[in-house]
Amino acid sequence: MAIIKQVGPGRKTVGTIDGVTYVTRNGVTYARSVPTMPASAYNTPAAKKRQALFKLIQMHMKYHLRTIRQTFTPKGNGTPTNRYYSVNAKGLSAALDTLADQLCAGVDVTITDVENAIAAYATEHPNSICIGHLSGYRDVYLTGAWPETITLNAQAGDSTVIIIVAENGTTTTINADGTVSQTDGTGNTGGSGSGSNGSNGSNTGGGNSGTGENPDPDPDAGDGNGGDE
Repeated sequence: MAIIKQVGPGRKTVGTIDGVTYVTRNGVTYARSVPTMPASAYNTPAAKKRQALFKLIQMHMKYHLRTIRQTFTPKGNGTPTNRYYSVNAKGLSAALDTLADQLCAGVDVTITDVENAIAAYATEHPNSICIGHLSGYRDVYLTGAWPETITLNAQAGDSTVIIIVAENGTTTTINADGTVSQTDGTGNTGGSGSGSNGSNGSNTGGGNSGTGENPDPDPDAGDGNGGDE
């Protein structure tokens, strides 16, 4: 995509105009051309399989959207979900390969099926799907079912910072000195307390964290390319 520094008078900065799609991320406007491939190119078995895989991966990302937003640092002007997809596309595609075949065959696939397939794959391949990729912290990988809490340890320094992402989207940060701070997912910081008191109740579960929202996991990744712009 190309970065647009100025849009002509009377022209929108979002949407599709004359075959060019405009999107805005973090206040920066981008433009990309709409693919002009014939419809038949999307009807091949291989194309349908790719579309099915991407649909299943989107289901998974939407389900954990609130958590991914807080445990992944975006690249450049990208989004956390776009980064999650870029890092995990290979592992997620392998985990969901059989379900994609079923979906292409007209069999209904539920989010439970998707999560179970990913959990089974992660159990056998514990270093394939990253669920914590935050700047300044060590990566965390899925080793089974999506955990109730995700603990991220600082890469350097004497202090170890633990971030627990709760089901309601609250991030609890426990510092080495025992102080606790909470962020609600929008960047708003709450009060702090002692480590022993402040941490109580924080382990309420990071799994199923996307069920309270219904936005598209990443509106700018809908073309299935999945790369960071």
